[in-house]
Amino acid sequence: MSAAAIPARTPRSGLRALLSRQPEWAVAALALGLMLVIGAVNPAFWEPANLFSLLRANVVTGILALGVLLVMLSGGIDVSFPAFAIAAMYLTIKGMIAVGYDGVVLPFVVATLIGLGLGLLNAVFVHGLRMIPLIVTLGTGTAVRGLLLGGVSASQINIDEMPQRLIAFANTQLLTIGSGDGHVGLSAMVLVYLLIAAGVHLLLRHTLAGRGIYALGGGEEPALRAGFSVRNTRLLIYGLAGALAGFAGLLHGSMIWVANPRDMAGSEIDVIAAVVLGGASIFGGRGSVAGTMLGVFTFVLLTNSLIIMHIDTTWQRVVVGLVVVGAAGITAWRDQRRQRGAGRGVGS
Repeated sequence: MSAAAIPARTPRSGLRALLSRQPEWAVAALALGLMLVIGAVNPAFWEPANLFSLLRANVVTGILALGVLLVMLSGGIDVSFPAFAIAAMYLTIKGMIAVGYDGVVLPFVVATLIGLGLGLLNAVFVHGLRMIPLIVTLGTGTAVRGLLLGGVSASQINIDEMPQRLIAFANTQLLTIGSGDGHVGLSAMVLVYLLIAAGVHLLLRHTLAGRGIYALGGGEEPALRAGFSVRNTRLLIYGLAGALAGFAGLLHGSMIWVANPRDMAGSEIDVIAAVVLGGASIFGGRGSVAGTMLGVFTFVLLTNSLIIMHIDTTWQRVVVGLVVVGAAGITAWRDQRRQRGAGRGVGS
């Protein structure tokens, strides 16, 4: 075929290919579009107090989403993380009150280790007993929350009982500026979130273990042929997801000044929606930290805008459900196009 017979690549096709390869750009465009629309409807959106509050709202959801991303990359799904987060938070704060300890570093280590242990339990069931991840995590999450409420306590720990250093740490300001109502600050927990995200990104993109997580998303057999240990990879995935949940749980309690064992119930759909919205494939093997962070930001922005517009909670859940279905449908369509393209490439 002559060079003249080769069709020129149009800008449209180039943009479509870019969005197919890098879905983060599409999510970023969606987030920017939402911000412009909301800002046009309500100019108060651009006030520092609102923007700082929006960033703060990303922290706990974002850390949980990073754990869910790891599981989804491997081709699994996790719905136990809200229960693990709350169990780690409540048990840690209960223990601090019981022994009269008021510190910061040790409690976060303990909460992270509790989450790690629970996450490894998921890995044992999924890998050792060859159980379906959805069933395993649904069961362990339900069991852990039931044991927490029935075997430990169902009472809420209020601000007057909360360890004060935890509250002070979680409310540290990274930046403070003046506003019409006084001073507003950007939570330093945003920096904690960014550091954790950077660590997960380095794990996924620059380590052999990270390549093993992506490989497992393509199936056990390809991962084994590539020389990866499926057992060790699954232990890493579910253990790290649990550890992130434990850390996020204690951070959540510290940021809202309350330890409620009934908290975060039903939040798994929100976090999963944010991860899928960020371009992670429901079939595994595709997704990124940047996309997940953009998905979390867009999802928080969307839900906050619904609250600002006084949309009823019931209809908010309708929107969340549509976001999950729509984002999952787009990623499935993208993956099918890639598979068809790969098939044509092999056959040519």
